[in-house]
Amino acid sequence: MSTQKTKRNWKEKLHEIIYEADTPEGKLFDVILLIAILFSITIVMLESVNTINDKYSYVLNISEWAITILFTIEYILRVISIKKPSKYIFSFYGIIDLLSTIPKYLSVIFVGTNTLVALRALRLLRVFRILKLARFIGESNHLSQAIKASLARISVFLFFVLIICIILGSLMYLIEGAENGFTSIPRSVYWAIVTLTTVGYGDIAPGTPLGQFIASAIMILGYAIIAIPTGIVSSEIVKKTELDLNTQSCPHCATEGHDDDAIYCYNCGNKLHE
Repeated sequence: MSTQKTKRNWKEKLHEIIYEADTPEGKLFDVILLIAILFSITIVMLESVNTINDKYSYVLNISEWAITILFTIEYILRVISIKKPSKYIFSFYGIIDLLSTIPKYLSVIFVGTNTLVALRALRLLRVFRILKLARFIGESNHLSQAIKASLARISVFLFFVLIICIILGSLMYLIEGAENGFTSIPRSVYWAIVTLTTVGYGDIAPGTPLGQFIASAIMILGYAIIAIPTGIVSSEIVKKTELDLNTQSCPHCATEGHDDDAIYCYNCGNKLHE
């Protein structure tokens, strides 16, 4: 009984350090992992520079193996510290962690001149490590939640913008005609979208005074349209930030986003770490 309790406490402590950042140990683990990720990204970038890779290939290779082993240990610890390993293994970050680790091991198996091209493609998978940085940015959780909450309103807004582009494109097709590049309504709608978003490729341009006037109005309207989605998401971010969610992760189902005073997981009902 005592052995089982010790084992359970060891796993709970390990889970608290790895998955949460409310304790000094958890913050230290995140800082070390963050430095390792930034270091690995730097190595990937340096390996892509031929002059540096030719001169320091041995050092870069050793460094890459050290980082790969470190991330492998981290991946194993994450799997064994959660009571339902599949929750992490098949989660977004679990897949990213695996994809960012296996290429180095695959490079040992797939050797030979015929596979060099494939190996270069496999090495690019290590760039997935940069996606792990999102877990260290607390505001990223608020941003993702704000975007989800704003999705319906943004979808309606984009549908409205699409209708405006169709109307303006059709109008410019009638005003300008094929002689000025507006050869069809779809092509004219394409011009309206490019102009409204203030991209302005310049492949099509109005030639008549009326068309140029409408184009000027569309450009000015574009600035207002770009600002609207920003305002929608920003208002949701303010609401989510006011909730002041912590970094507690349920050791049973790995659910995050609990209130500061939460004792039990809102998803599975199991008790959280004290």
